[in-house]
Amino acid sequence: MKALLTAAKESGGGFSGIRISTRPDAIDSDVLTLLKDYGVTAIELGAQSMDDGVLTLNERGHSAEDIRRACKLIKSFGFSLGLQMMTGLYGSDFEKDLRTADEFISLSPDTVRIYPTVVMKGTALERYYLDGTYKPYTLEESVELCAELIRKFEDKKIKIIRVGLHYSDSLIKNGYCQNYHPAFKELCESKLFYNSFLEKTKLLESKKLDVTINQKSLSKLYGQKKYNLHAFEEMGYILNILFDNTFEKYEMRIGVSV
Repeated sequence: MKALLTAAKESGGGFSGIRISTRPDAIDSDVLTLLKDYGVTAIELGAQSMDDGVLTLNERGHSAEDIRRACKLIKSFGFSLGLQMMTGLYGSDFEKDLRTADEFISLSPDTVRIYPTVVMKGTALERYYLDGTYKPYTLEESVELCAELIRKFEDKKIKIIRVGLHYSDSLIKNGYCQNYHPAFKELCESKLFYNSFLEKTKLLESKKLDVTINQKSLSKLYGQKKYNLHAFEEMGYILNILFDNTFEKYEMRIGVSV
């Protein structure tokens, strides 16, 4: 660790700080003092879940209290705090994952990452999957859940810097990827707009609507391959899309067209 940090420090340049990720139980005052001296500015914790039962079943080797303690210590040293969450772990469910998100919010991180669980070959989780002990979320279930997680974090102005796993040949070759999608975040954002549209229109009698969004959010409203748009049209809606670029990324206003 010191060798890598020294190389970065002695390079002198071109960056304003170093971001690292580590385990919650690897954090103590001595480590943080060292990281501070070498120019580290942001620390992400592979927290994954705030449910002790889930952490134990997945042999994470740390507790929820370890996460809380590490977060408090990191913030007290002035580092930017990031938390990484893994949804659909062995022993988890929607309720536990939503509670994890709520507790993450209570810890006031600056950033979060959301990674749905993908079963990899040659792991204990593969054995549980093949013998039926573990049933991963379907892609549709993951999208539904993670759309809600995006809404939760966005409402609290917590920056989401990643949703879903990066594509790699190794992932596709060595994973059971029925619940993986290379454009997973796009699917979640489209689902968020879909759910928001249905919520906002359920009390409106007219099917002819003005929909105002930020122009950059148009593809999210339409959905991948225009899934949302086609669904709304099948429901009988006639949409007049308007743009207000002062709107937040996921903000949407709906009114009856005149």
